Amino acid sequence: MANWFECKVRFDKTMENGTQKKVTEPYLVDAFTFTEAEARIIKEITPFISGEFSVSAVKRTKIAEIIWDDSADKWYMAKVAFITIDEKTAVEKRAISQMLVAGGDFKNAYDNLIEEMSTTSADYEIVSISETLIMDVYKADLSGNAEK
Repeated sequence: MANWFECKVRFDKTMENGTQKKVTEPYLVDAFTFTEAEARIIKEITPFISGEFSVSAVKRTKIAEIIWDDSADKWYMAKVAFITIDEKTAVEKRAISQMLVAGGDFKNAYDNLIEEMSTTSADYEIVSISETLIMDVYKADLSGNAEK
């Protein structure tokens, strides 16, 4: 099972008008520990950022699953309620799961989520879908090579 960490990276970014602006961008990495997450994000983004940068925050997320789409450039957070019925009390219970969904736009992310959920036999309800600021997601590096 993946342990997803959100890492915030602070650096000077050249804007479209040519000015430099200090920005903080969030990324997601699969790691076992906070230390590994920080090391992984430094390794992953070093080729893409010129100049100095710092990892300003690392926090564990509650993301249960990531739905990939290599053609997408945005990430959406979907909250899905899995519905079960307690056999003793006949009361409906809802367990909320957070899923990160790749999509080019809201509809594409929704369609990707529906397609992924079509394989489950559990009753579910989509509670919400919202666009995130996450710039990129890096899977576990099991082979020693960076994978995206």
